[in-house]
Amino acid sequence: MDRRHFLASLVAAGVVAPLAARAQADRALRIGTISPTAPIAAESPFGKILIEDLAQHGYVIGRNLTFDARGAMGDIAKLKPLLSELVAGHVDVLVATGYPAVVAAKATGVPTVVAWGVGDPVATRLVESYAHPGGSVTGISDVATTLTAKRLELLKEVAPKLHRVAMLWNRNDLGMSLRYEASAKTAESIGVDVQALGVREPDDFDGVFTAMDREPPDAILMVADSLTSLNRKRVFDYAAAQRLPAIYEYDFLIRDGGLMSYGPDWRECLARAAAMVDRIAKGAKPGDLPFEQPTRYSFVFNLKVAKGIGLQPPPELLALADEVIE
Repeated sequence: MDRRHFLASLVAAGVVAPLAARAQADRALRIGTISPTAPIAAESPFGKILIEDLAQHGYVIGRNLTFDARGAMGDIAKLKPLLSELVAGHVDVLVATGYPAVVAAKATGVPTVVAWGVGDPVATRLVESYAHPGGSVTGISDVATTLTAKRLELLKEVAPKLHRVAMLWNRNDLGMSLRYEASAKTAESIGVDVQALGVREPDDFDGVFTAMDREPPDAILMVADSLTSLNRKRVFDYAAAQRLPAIYEYDFLIRDGGLMSYGPDWRECLARAAAMVDRIAKGAKPGDLPFEQPTRYSFVFNLKVAKGIGLQPPPELLALADEVIE
């Protein structure tokens, strides 16, 4: 190559590379969110936090980010057509919550980041392993066995004579069924009997309440998925009427009327989901990004609900709470 052509090649490299980089930067990243409950829309509490987290990585709606949300509102049959809409909109990455939504998202082949609520992704065969998921799905999960031990420990603080705990979960959700099984084994290992109360549809809750009337438990543990979360008020009301302590998995349920919760900090989960989205947008494959575990867990207690059921929590318990709602 002569000197003239050599210099021309350097100039071309110096011009073309920045133009290519600029073109890539100017193209809006298309994110779709899919949930078995309400959509994680830009104006929703979870959506706002996710968008703020994405902004930390340089993605801003109206500049280089589009945000399209879909939610099945408890009707799992709607997940597939909702995802078809997102795929038709050429989303680059899906952010999903809940096992049924993630299974449906996986079938699309679109890179998917799990924010929370999927259970054990290896046991359900969503991924090959935590270290190397393979395929199109990665995200954040948690360990049901460890969390159940802590939740039962907290229940014993408010119900020292805890002997039987009623566990509510969605039988149709494999992720939550496996979470229930792990939770039940943990309870039994520490001498707590489990009253298994699985549901498949909203009408099943009446039968659950009848079963508890017939054989009253000492406390309730609700495994959160779309079905149980959408019917949470019915569980709150039953626990209040029967003056039963109950523990839930996520703190937003406590702000909505539950007694107490212990579980992953969903703010951290969203922040880490945003970081994964950024890595995928920059060329990483979901299958090469290890499935992560939360590092922060929060204990939230609703003092108003406690007073309503005549429960006086020990001061030591309140001192452990990350937040006390009065």
